Amino acid sequence: MSSDQRISEIVTGNDVVLFMKGTPLFPQCGFSSKAIAILEHLGVEYASVDVLQDQEIRQGIKAYSDWPTIPQLYVKGEFVGGSDIMMEMFQAGELHQLMEEAEVKAAE
Repeated sequence: MSSDQRISEIVTGNDVVLFMKGTPLFPQCGFSSKAIAILEHLGVEYASVDVLQDQEIRQGIKAYSDWPTIPQLYVKGEFVGGSDIMMEMFQAGELHQLMEEAEVKAAE
């Protein structure tokens, strides 16, 4: 299976997925840490993919989204953006609205 196919399955198989450096408990960069903090604050259920564990995914996700940096957030299969875009949307209330409109489950 190609990295594009693997990424597509991850993106479409989860309502919210964050491709990040590290894990939610141990983010390996400040931007990933900020992205996790935003998702935790929103209280939504999400999946995460540690790109540091898989070089094929790490390079593939950049081509998949045509976005050069990580982290990358996807909601219902749609690319949302990186941590700066997430922060802007969060502060404007748009990220919360997007999660509601997408009917994303609350974290348990």
